[in-house]
Amino acid sequence: MIGRWLLPDGVERVVLPLLVGKALRAFADGYVAVLLPAYLLALGFGTLEVGLLSTATLLGSAFATLAVGAWGHRFHHRHLLLGAALLMLGTGLSFASLSAFWPLLLVAFIGTLNPSSGDVSVFLPLEHARLAESSHGAASTAVFARYSLLGALFAALGALASGLPQLLVATIGIEQLTAFRVMFLVYGLVGGVVWLLYRGIPVQERESEAAPAQPLAESKGVVVRLALLFSLDSFAGGLVINALMALWFFQRFDLSLLSAGNFFFWAGLLSALSQLIAPKVAERIGLVNTMVFTHIPASICLIMAAFVPSLELAFALLFVRALLSQMDVPVRSAFVMEVVTPAERSAAASFTAVPRSLASAISPTIGGALFAAGWLAAPLVACGVLKISYDLMLWKAFRQHNK
Repeated sequence: MIGRWLLPDGVERVVLPLLVGKALRAFADGYVAVLLPAYLLALGFGTLEVGLLSTATLLGSAFATLAVGAWGHRFHHRHLLLGAALLMLGTGLSFASLSAFWPLLLVAFIGTLNPSSGDVSVFLPLEHARLAESSHGAASTAVFARYSLLGALFAALGALASGLPQLLVATIGIEQLTAFRVMFLVYGLVGGVVWLLYRGIPVQERESEAAPAQPLAESKGVVVRLALLFSLDSFAGGLVINALMALWFFQRFDLSLLSAGNFFFWAGLLSALSQLIAPKVAERIGLVNTMVFTHIPASICLIMAAFVPSLELAFALLFVRALLSQMDVPVRSAFVMEVVTPAERSAAASFTAVPRSLASAISPTIGGALFAAGWLAAPLVACGVLKISYDLMLWKAFRQHNK
């Protein structure tokens, strides 16, 4: 029954290892996003260094994704996915063993760490292209919804697991820093498991069209417009990535690591629920309308959360935001795949992801600097205002494509 749900009618079985791999990666990303600032603070770094390392992770992911978009069409996706999984393995092992800032910064840039609530890794365009190639029409939206739902659900479970270091310290008496390192070791082991999963992807698969002579041709104009708009959205989101939101909770309300993990767990569950119903909403009001009209109320809640006096009110507003803000994720992925030709899907996924990654790579340093200056509300307000601007521009530019 679970397998039937994972693979709706019209979807090829090659999708299954991608969905399982996504779930495992999301679990690891979920706890790393919460633990990263606490781990760096335990190593003696400040809030600015947390922002710089977060920027390095996103910037490195952007360059890796750019390389996939420019040259990835020359190689089989299976080989690229296997390489990315080995990189994840190396990233976890390195973060578990290093303590100095500059080596950690280098690994953050080269590796696969994800300090945000969404997937910005090099895995994303490769998996999106394979999902789109293995499904069509309504089945495509459905499989992207399952992909995003699994990511959100397991990221929530990962956020809950971020409380494990605190429990290990309390129950068996190991040092907190050692407990953090164990969690990064597990992150690397997840990369090894993902590598084993992706080995099962067949080398020869059905190709809907011959590979294009250049990565983008017919769909270039649409992709450029989408990339510019998505970059604005991602720059805004980078101001309040999960690592910085955890830091905001630590500084604003003196929240414990265990409580922060519990918050991100429930927020992730709400996000998963929203992505489960996103295809139904899109069927009723269209892809573009779903992206825009769920995003704006979420941004308003974020702005309000910056000023409320109590933790309970902040939680309530941010839970509402979680229920709405990620509903556009599967819809956006399906929309990009719909408005480009089949032969350009891999390149389109990469070239819309790269500006997003670059833009989101800049803003964590800005957010960290604002926190360091004591302006705790500024990143949340700026994020909300910029995201509302993005939504309005997206609706104006693509409302004629709403379907």
